Amino acid sequence: MLASLALKPGESIADIGAGSGYFALRLAAAVGPSGSVYAVDVDRVMLAYIEARAKDKHLSNLKMVLADPDDPKLPPASLDLIFICDTLHHISEREKYYPLLARALKPGGRLVNIDFQKSREVTLGPPFAMRIAREDMIREAEAGGFHLIKDYNFLPYQYFLVFAP
Repeated sequence: MLASLALKPGESIADIGAGSGYFALRLAAAVGPSGSVYAVDVDRVMLAYIEARAKDKHLSNLKMVLADPDDPKLPPASLDLIFICDTLHHISEREKYYPLLARALKPGGRLVNIDFQKSREVTLGPPFAMRIAREDMIREAEAGGFHLIKDYNFLPYQYFLVFAP
């Protein structure tokens, strides 16, 4: 999955809904010491956990951001990539959230969303009612000022979409 993103040393990335830091730690390693990764979460305890893990792995390029549920609190025009995995369906007012994401991207920046397909056959992931159908997510992102540039189909239970402003 990360190889598909073609990350470069020195890039700046935000991991929205960083949780335990699974992706944030890998993203930080991929962009190297000259890059930076913002681990964004609404849970202070999870951010402390990520910070401790980053310290153990000697990753000094990982920054913790305690976000609000409706604001990722990212600096304007600061990011090459915003990465969201299995989190977007938790954001209730996404129509207001997308412009905040677009504002945080540098020119040429990308937004990645990976989330569970809205299928009753897919038993993993959030309850069916919480899921966002792939087509609905694309429409939401387009209404928020993004356009789809890549659609990966190699994940068995999730869609993997890449957008640009």
